Amino acid sequence: MPSIKKFQVTFDCADPERVARFWCEVLGYVAPPPPEGFASWDEYQRSLPAERRGEWFACSDPSGVGPRMYFQRVPEGKVVKNRVHLDVRVATGLVGEERVAALEAECARLVALGAARVRLLPADDENESCLVMRDVEGNEFCLG
Repeated sequence: MPSIKKFQVTFDCADPERVARFWCEVLGYVAPPPPEGFASWDEYQRSLPAERRGEWFACSDPSGVGPRMYFQRVPEGKVVKNRVHLDVRVATGLVGEERVAALEAECARLVALGAARVRLLPADDENESCLVMRDVEGNEFCLG
């Protein structure tokens, strides 16, 4: 039997710390402590050459169960639809109007953090309702 591999999810973005802190709020993740010898991330960033400041940031599940999320600065902006996206499970086990209400409530919370609502995909014969959104830099994700 093959062994299960740990993995991280990596985002290309313009402002790694901003995007990472958004996803911390979405998922209940936490930013790591600053590197050893530094009292804060700002102090660490100031110690780097100007061209390296803010080039990455990471966050993780405080329980250690979920994957680490890594955000790296890239020079180009987002151009097309994501080929991979996160499905954030906020209405597991709910159906119908109760499910849509839970999705809309979480959507409102995330819009207040800078996300954008794209559209509700209503339930059909195979799938329950889900809500398509974009994070603070336009990366698509779904609430389900």
